[in-house]
Amino acid sequence: MSRFDSYRNRYANARLTRSDTGVLEVALHTDGDKLVFNGHTHEQFVDLFHDIGSDPENRVVILTGSGDAFMDAISPEGFDFFTPLGYDKIFREGKKVLMNILDIEVPLIAALNGPVLLHSEYALLADIVLATPETVFQDKPHFDFGIVPGDGVNLLWPEVIGSVRGRYFVLTRQVLDAKTAKEWGAVNEVVPAADLLPRAREIAESLAALPPLTARYTRIALTQKLRRIVDEGAGYGLALEGISAAEVARSMAQA
Repeated sequence: MSRFDSYRNRYANARLTRSDTGVLEVALHTDGDKLVFNGHTHEQFVDLFHDIGSDPENRVVILTGSGDAFMDAISPEGFDFFTPLGYDKIFREGKKVLMNILDIEVPLIAALNGPVLLHSEYALLADIVLATPETVFQDKPHFDFGIVPGDGVNLLWPEVIGSVRGRYFVLTRQVLDAKTAKEWGAVNEVVPAADLLPRAREIAESLAALPPLTARYTRIALTQKLRRIVDEGAGYGLALEGISAAEVARSMAQA
């Protein structure tokens, strides 16, 4: 069991605040600006979501970004895709982070403040997704690096927007705007940037007013299917991603 005071300042890339009603806001960032995802955040977020899910005082969670993007920048720093032990770490963290998000057993609201070009599966595991007009979705880095998109985007996009649309989205690196994402069921509301967090807080406070067990068990009930999908498919997808990474490494060594 975690207590807020024990983890509120633990994470260099997540700014945590909580209201008296138990609404926890999690703003991902790098040095106060938009997040630059790297191998260190890949590891850090496993523990971050575990702590959040283990804190019984959290009643609702809002997950958002900083600056002008939710997540659109990645750095190879801290990643080792090309050795067995290095990829084993990525494999284990990749499986755990998705389950740890699902183990947040209170309503989760994603407030997307801008582009989501990587790890959009985080948002798709939320119960409510709000986005600004500037928000676009894409799965960019996997094919840029020449590796299989097997970290959960392969599972969740076909599940959320439909099999044919989801596979096209991943295979073509389609840029999906917020309006279309709403029409296809990946976003609930598109609101101006200035209204994003106020609207997320408004919804969160209404959910925090529910009896605690009702809110908690509703989240659990709503995510059972997603839990099965992630449990069955995440390991396999990440294994395929690792095989493709090994081939990229071999090709680079021969170049």
